[in-house]
Amino acid sequence: MENISQVQKMGTNVMIPLCSDFTDKHDSICIFGTGDFGRSIGFKMLQSGYSVIFGSRNPGDASLLPRAAEVLSHAEAAQKCSVIIVAVQREHYGFLKELTDVLRGKILVDVSNNLKINQYPDSNAEYLAHIVPTASVVKAFNTVSAWALQSGNLDANRQVFVCSDDNKAKEQIKQNRTRILDKPLTWRSDTYLALGILGFFFYIVLGITSLPSVSNTVNWREFRFVQSKLGYLTLVLCTGHAMVFGWDRFLILARYRWYMPPVYMFSLVIPCIVLILKLILIIPCIDNRIAKIRQGWEKSTSSKSEKK
Repeated sequence: MENISQVQKMGTNVMIPLCSDFTDKHDSICIFGTGDFGRSIGFKMLQSGYSVIFGSRNPGDASLLPRAAEVLSHAEAAQKCSVIIVAVQREHYGFLKELTDVLRGKILVDVSNNLKINQYPDSNAEYLAHIVPTASVVKAFNTVSAWALQSGNLDANRQVFVCSDDNKAKEQIKQNRTRILDKPLTWRSDTYLALGILGFFFYIVLGITSLPSVSNTVNWREFRFVQSKLGYLTLVLCTGHAMVFGWDRFLILARYRWYMPPVYMFSLVIPCIVLILKLILIIPCIDNRIAKIRQGWEKSTSSKSEKK
């Protein structure tokens, strides 16, 4: 399956990248730490089109990390990226002292928070800058939870403050922040999931009402409403679900492998034809004529009565 429709898995969670420029990769981002926050921001970056490299003490134990990400040792991962997100607590910053030469000229993003106010005399970012003086330290993403990164824009604070003494490094992280927390992408993913859930729910209702034991208990008007009106609503929801998934991808020529359109476009052919024909049939001049025909009206009979 093509990259844009790859399914990134974390344990039992499934996350689908919905960004239309998923194949246009940005610079690689390194993440030190494979905990909840490290995995969550890694998923979000993959969805935003970044190449993600995790730096871990145990590169071989990466069962919970996304399959699209690369997992290396801390030193190897740092050598491949200019921006490194340090997603570990302050108590575990000690290993960074051994990477001072490797981290020279890199941008370190501190995302940690202390458990208590004024727990230490200096901030975590200041402490990180003291340990690795050869790198530029930026404080960011510490106001966003792992849940906010996973669930999108629902019930979570997505404001991200960026602070650093290095203006150039701060501006670069601001750009990354905008791409990662892209509002249109979040809105699109929420719409995609909502349409899919509603469509599936009404599809189940249609299936239940089609059972003989259920259909025999309702009158003809109720049965016609469910199978006709609710049926078309279900078709509209499911078609919208597929259209939001595709969005503007049909405009990208790189998607047409072997000069064939993506699979989701084939799945839209019959539903779109049905909906277009339905729109034509509900035009008043056509709908009135069809209603007369259903009631037994015949053109020849009508013409004779008019002559008399």
